[in-house]
Amino acid sequence: MEADRTNLQHALGRFVAFSVHLNRWVERVCALLLAAMVLIVWFGVLSRYVLHLGETWSEELARYVMIWAALLAISAGAQRREHIGVEFLFLRLPATVRRVLRFAVDGVGLAFFVFMAVFGVGMAVTGAHQYANIFGMTMLLPFAAVPVAATLTAVQILAVLARDLVAGPGIPPGRELEGAA
Repeated sequence: MEADRTNLQHALGRFVAFSVHLNRWVERVCALLLAAMVLIVWFGVLSRYVLHLGETWSEELARYVMIWAALLAISAGAQRREHIGVEFLFLRLPATVRRVLRFAVDGVGLAFFVFMAVFGVGMAVTGAHQYANIFGMTMLLPFAAVPVAATLTAVQILAVLARDLVAGPGIPPGRELEGAA
């Protein structure tokens, strides 16, 4: 019995470590996307107002890059439990109530993001038959941001739940997965 519990804790710990590594990659991708967005917008302004080229694709591309960056960043917030919440009130609750409330919020969040991932796949497939106004490309890639980001966020919420099961409730909010790798 004790060996099974130790094996479970080890597996959950490995999953939490995977979550930390995954989050590092997501944060790097977000940083690259934001840098690309800035460069695209600069190019659009430069080409339109300085070079008078009238490039129109830069605005649309910057929009799609921003959507990807914003949606991917949700999983980074979930991994650190830095999502929208009322910490002032939450911290004044008894520890048992906080723990139950955290599991409830995580459960609702997990259900929502699993739904978004499943629904998002259908949306992305539908987007394969729609075309962007300026690029003429299918909307599959822009729409794919929804299921990809929702899946990553669901994984991060599962990792936070795993962390809670292994470490217990004594870790303050926002510090759950630091140092887990």
